[in-house]
Amino acid sequence: MNLSLAEQVAQMVVVRASGYLFDHQIRYPVWEPPAKQLQHWLQDLGVGGVLLVDGSAVEIATRTQQLQSWAKFPLLLAADIEEGVGQRFAGATWFPPPMALGALAGSQPQKAVEAAQQMGKITALEAQAIGLNWILAPVVDVNNNPDNPVINVRSFGETPATVSRLASAFIEGCQSYPVLTTAKHFPGHGDTAIDSHLELPTIPHSAQRLDELELQPFREAISNGVDAVMSAHLLISAWDDQRPATLSRSILTGQLRQKLGFNGLIVTDALVMGAIANQYSPEEAPVLAVEAGADIILMPVDPEVAIRSVCDAVVSGRISQERIRASVQRIWKAKTKVYPGWNTQHPALFPPEAEKRSFSRLSQTLSSSLAQTTVSGLLHQTLKMGGSLPLELSSGTETPQLRNVVIVDDLLNCRFLGNHTPAIAFPTQEGYQLQLIDSKNQLFPESLPSEPSLTLLQIFLRGNPFRGSADLTQVGENMLKNLLKMGQLQALVIYGSPYALERFRPEIPPHLPYVFSFGQMPSAQAIALKTLFGV
Repeated sequence: MNLSLAEQVAQMVVVRASGYLFDHQIRYPVWEPPAKQLQHWLQDLGVGGVLLVDGSAVEIATRTQQLQSWAKFPLLLAADIEEGVGQRFAGATWFPPPMALGALAGSQPQKAVEAAQQMGKITALEAQAIGLNWILAPVVDVNNNPDNPVINVRSFGETPATVSRLASAFIEGCQSYPVLTTAKHFPGHGDTAIDSHLELPTIPHSAQRLDELELQPFREAISNGVDAVMSAHLLISAWDDQRPATLSRSILTGQLRQKLGFNGLIVTDALVMGAIANQYSPEEAPVLAVEAGADIILMPVDPEVAIRSVCDAVVSGRISQERIRASVQRIWKAKTKVYPGWNTQHPALFPPEAEKRSFSRLSQTLSSSLAQTTVSGLLHQTLKMGGSLPLELSSGTETPQLRNVVIVDDLLNCRFLGNHTPAIAFPTQEGYQLQLIDSKNQLFPESLPSEPSLTLLQIFLRGNPFRGSADLTQVGENMLKNLLKMGQLQALVIYGSPYALERFRPEIPPHLPYVFSFGQMPSAQAIALKTLFGV
């Protein structure tokens, strides 16, 4: 292996970067470096990969080529695209969340498996088309805790059998193309009520329970050829009551490598997350992760500090040279899968350049009728509804004022809403007055109109990283209760979490029209509202 120690360790680091091309477009400067610094990391240090966030699919196609042109060695180019490429990059296909497939599996298991395979295949095709080669999916956590604030609908379901079957089908679909897949978050983040992006959750279950429930989907994913496994920032007291799984040798090496026999890439969840960063220094966390058995250090607080600290640990004898070489060999094996023409004997020589990505070729790939049919079918098949449907709009001079109240977490970070999207545009065309509410609004009784009015209430609610809760905010809770009390609630639409629907259902009058959709994207809004209004 003709790399220096620092170059070898740099291959183990994956940094986050904006998908946008220009520095002034960066949305998260704490995590996303400006171009000059990113180019230094790739060109001079030889960092092994980049996790991309934001931008359109066409922009990412250009961005990935730019990053490769800067890189010392061919890159792993990753994205959290659990719901398709369009979840992160506008213009590509955005699927309903995995739990929608789990719901479909309850009544049509074979159709759900076929949909999961198709989802994997389309995701891999579109990822490859725009230059991505590492899919940080599927989530194989079993979401058996309705209060889980971060996994929630990202999971395929509440039972290990459903999650195993559908996650394996997704992996199988991805294997149609030379991209990497990732089972996450080992050994299972489903039964927590704390978001590890904020603090460290604890799993108190016995080793037997972990073996029977949490580990089953990982076994299936490994047996079906998943390329990587991502660790969870969880304290698993039955296996290690001192360190979280990401930093625990007994968990990453003892359980994952030795007991489950996994020979692929072990990647940490992001080390900038609160569960790790709040308790371990930027110097110590990467060293502990490598000691534990991780091959890839994802999003260290400071990449240069991480590389230097691991190198120092090798020089001091704390970590062996063989340990580093083993990880680099696994990384290079993964890279030869996504770069079939790459010669690892001469790693700085890039593989033959991929076919130039043209707009026409991209547009054909990203707008395939098969992808749109798959999304539409899933949304229709997993829709839930009740009450007196369709909702009939009154006509005449005595029609009460109509309001469209839309509740979201954060209006400033809401990709699925705009004046053109159905949740806003359709009611507006029907004469509804719009009111947008998020967690930062302070609602008072006088914010409800005193004159007779009817309100269409649309709630966008699901578990998301950094949210800290999968429940409706107090602002939204007050709005719902006040509307019910005053008899002003005309209809209810919930997008996202099925647990929210179950929680609200006892309060919904039997005649009140309601519709639930797992998806939050514009296509889900269109189907939900057409169903509500009988269009």
